[in-house]
Amino acid sequence: METNIESLGPARFRSPLHRIATSNVHFRTDAERVLMDDTYSDAFGVQDHAGKVSFEIAGPREHIFFDPPPTTAGIVTCGGLCPGLNDIIRGLVMELTHRYGVTKVYGFRYGYEGLVPRYGQTPMVLKPDSLDAIHAFGGSILGTSRGPQDVPEMVNFLEEMEVDILFVVGGDGSLRGANEISLEIRRRGQLKSVIGIPKTIDNDIMYLDKSFGFETAFAEAVKAVSCAHVESLGSRNGIGLVKLMGRDSGFIACFASLAGNVVNFVLIPEVRFDLDGPRGLLEALYYRVARRKHAVIVVAEGAGQHLMEGTSHAVDASGNKRQGDIGMFLKEKISAFFKERRMECNLKYIDPSYTIRSVPASPQDNVYCSRLAQNAVHAAMAGKTGMLVGRWHGTFIHLPLDVVTKGRRKVDPAGELWHSVLENTGQPGELF
Repeated sequence: METNIESLGPARFRSPLHRIATSNVHFRTDAERVLMDDTYSDAFGVQDHAGKVSFEIAGPREHIFFDPPPTTAGIVTCGGLCPGLNDIIRGLVMELTHRYGVTKVYGFRYGYEGLVPRYGQTPMVLKPDSLDAIHAFGGSILGTSRGPQDVPEMVNFLEEMEVDILFVVGGDGSLRGANEISLEIRRRGQLKSVIGIPKTIDNDIMYLDKSFGFETAFAEAVKAVSCAHVESLGSRNGIGLVKLMGRDSGFIACFASLAGNVVNFVLIPEVRFDLDGPRGLLEALYYRVARRKHAVIVVAEGAGQHLMEGTSHAVDASGNKRQGDIGMFLKEKISAFFKERRMECNLKYIDPSYTIRSVPASPQDNVYCSRLAQNAVHAAMAGKTGMLVGRWHGTFIHLPLDVVTKGRRKVDPAGELWHSVLENTGQPGELF
């Protein structure tokens, strides 16, 4: 796996952080690396790290590629909403202007549509004074949209606006788009930097400890799980059913269930389950309710799609296959099953997805967003491109865009997280 980061050329300018820093700045070099795998077996002695896959450490460089005063930067937020978008925008603008002295920063409206003139979206001029309090609000002041746009048309617009640095804040599809923009810029022989900042509420981007907004999301999801538990206790044979985000990865469902400590069944995309039969979900749920008089189920939106094959073959604007609504599907199946068994059941269905997406970032996510933004600016000003900034093994790093867009991070059914969920819920392993 190739993990070297592309550079636009020699860094000829001394970093302004030399003169404005109130204390010594720890400048990083490209030779500083973090190992992809930080574990080893000592069965045969300490392992040699030579030849191991590693990632370049993020941080300020002593010399930079762009001369700050004439440099123009642009920011675009793509995909669905996620807690922390405004924190990222504010962090980028503050670092660019106050620390590096960049005088012109544009915000492009409604995702990649903002880079296509025919949509008529006028870019916003972003100044620190106008962004003072945006971190206290959810959403994105720039707006967002899904779906790809014509790459040459977007690069033409960047040329017209004389943008030197483009920050793309988005998930898997948006980062693929950023990679295509970077490749088109390279084909034209232009010296423009494209830096990705990974945004996915599902926490499913490869080689990252976590994506921003995830901690806020699962903390909010815990509230929904708690409400489902209260509802299940409040009626005879009560069942609380909560559908959470997680198209391909069940991290939010797992973490919310572990933190809530009241969940009896967790269903995620990575682990196939049966609905019917003596070892299916319905029979296990029936036994649980008959014995304990209540139950709580958490299901990720991408779970159980094999049970609804043929419901849809369409794709959304981002190119993802449109999935069946597993929440409503389970609600109907569970109600019908209990009716057939002639047992009363009071099922309460909760889908908090859009509520969770639109809340402001938690204090911990707020700090994480600020540090991501700062490291993204350091990388851009140093002339790095075709990369994203993230955190791996507790250290901020640079990752090539084409590496992280080749797959999705998933819950390992044989890993510690899933086994913690099984131990916490006590759900029968025969379901899986």
